Amino acid sequence: MSAVSERSEIDEAYKWDLESVFASDDEWEAAYEEVGELIDELGTYRGRATEDGETLLELLELYEETMRRVEKVRAYARLRKDEDTRDQHYQALSARAQSLASEAHSAASFLGPELQELDRSELEDMMAETDGLAVYEHYFDDVLRMKEHTRSAEVENLLAEFGEVLSGPQEVYQMLSNADVEFPTVEGPDGEAVEITNSNFTTLLKRSDRDFRRRVYEGYFETWADLRNTVATAYEKSVTGDVKVAGVRGYDTVREAALDRPNVPVEVYDNLLETVHDNLGALHRHAELKREALDVDELRMWDLYTPLASDEEPTVEYEEAKEHVVEAVGALGEDYQSRVAEGLESRWVDVYENEGKRSGAYSSGTYDTQPYILMNYQDDVSSMFTLAHELGHSLHSQLTSENQPYVYSDYEIFTAEVASTVNESLLTRHLLENVDDERFHRHVLDQYLERVRSTLFRQTMFADFELQAHRAKEEGDALTPDRLDEIYGDLKADFYEPAVLDDHIAREWMRIPHFFRAYYVFQYSTGLSAAVALARQILDEGEPAAARYREFLERGSRAYPLELLRDAGVDMSSPGPIETAIDEYDDQLDEMASLL
Repeated sequence: MSAVSERSEIDEAYKWDLESVFASDDEWEAAYEEVGELIDELGTYRGRATEDGETLLELLELYEETMRRVEKVRAYARLRKDEDTRDQHYQALSARAQSLASEAHSAASFLGPELQELDRSELEDMMAETDGLAVYEHYFDDVLRMKEHTRSAEVENLLAEFGEVLSGPQEVYQMLSNADVEFPTVEGPDGEAVEITNSNFTTLLKRSDRDFRRRVYEGYFETWADLRNTVATAYEKSVTGDVKVAGVRGYDTVREAALDRPNVPVEVYDNLLETVHDNLGALHRHAELKREALDVDELRMWDLYTPLASDEEPTVEYEEAKEHVVEAVGALGEDYQSRVAEGLESRWVDVYENEGKRSGAYSSGTYDTQPYILMNYQDDVSSMFTLAHELGHSLHSQLTSENQPYVYSDYEIFTAEVASTVNESLLTRHLLENVDDERFHRHVLDQYLERVRSTLFRQTMFADFELQAHRAKEEGDALTPDRLDEIYGDLKADFYEPAVLDDHIAREWMRIPHFFRAYYVFQYSTGLSAAVALARQILDEGEPAAARYREFLERGSRAYPLELLRDAGVDMSSPGPIETAIDEYDDQLDEMASLL
């Protein structure tokens, strides 16, 4: 039977080293108590934050120290919980850490409103008179920019306290999808029993046996169908919370509120949706190539993940993947490359799937810790690319932390997804040019096409779903399971016009955890578009472009996202980068078509 291991069965070398955050749970408890004392001290500044420059500087430094410690406490609890989401001890620690973070934000909620009582000239005078305040200039600009949508200290305090409640639907969904849901075991091509999980679902859909793919697809989505009302209710409450908070802050829509936080114009979102919808012909061509490669009359939903390369996908074990990734990022300079190599040998990565482990992959960590990467590595080409992706996030965090003060270390997702996808682009080029194996070449090219399909096109489809779901709620419509299925099913029909749809695929929205973070997913699409342009510059220009890119990583959030990217060499205020990415996708479809 193909079964998932228990965590105790996995070698320590393939588990992340959380003891470097806290050596024990007792040490975590002590840190938790210390943060409580700092939170109490924050409250003593209420009403006098801006009485003079020295007081303001003291408060800002205390706030930073508090939040740095909160982040360590929360990170440890969350990472421990994600190792095995069934573990109630770490569920409890994570819940306590989340409450502590809400308490800290609540205690400091007066800071923004009190700063906004000043005008720019008063803040400039304070910066001139007080050593140490000048570093906060961009931070002050960002706070003043949000003045129109910041409420009284009382209301801000209430919103901060309700943060934990508002995140409830997301927490419920995560526990349901990672700890409680049990997918069936299906018969494999050789008669063996194969257990379906959230982590291996798409991997199983790449198998060559079409009837096996159908059994996996139907078994997986029939399980979700049994949870349809629960997941729809959780999502409806999440959207309702988004709408209520946006209204309290004086925004007409949730989208305006979400994009105003990182100062990304709504036009960027509109450019993405319009440009992708205008170029769906490229995606339709990809789907038709799949149908031809499979030699079937109709392309079904369980065929979408099947590689265009018809032969068996090569196995890429973790150690081999590490070597390829380290070699590929050499284009970014010796220092960047050595950091990646060292991180891979320093237990940054929790490599393999185990029972109860959170599905998917992410990069985490804090300003005061090493990066941590959660993987569910499946010994395939896709997992190798995911490793490169998450290492891009980790290096972004590490370089930002080393080169920026804490206040600018929490960069926006809009730029984060660029850092991850540049690594993917460099890996693709490296493998295509340096691995002398025709089968491997075909599968890498197929992986590139799948990454663009699933990141640029699929995430844009998700972004359209989010927009329509939020608009429906904002206009007073009920977000019932049927309504959500209808919105998603119509989009799936547009994006995958050559394929045959079924009732199961209309419920695919239920398996997307990012929908519980409003207007998050579009940044995968814009990130890929920017990354394709930057990677092309790095490979064509060499060190000058690589230096611009490294500086982009080192700047963190020292400037607004569009400015950071413009300085790196790409203008995301126009549809140009999106069109360029689609053109490159089309060119690679030409190459794959010739191979087929």
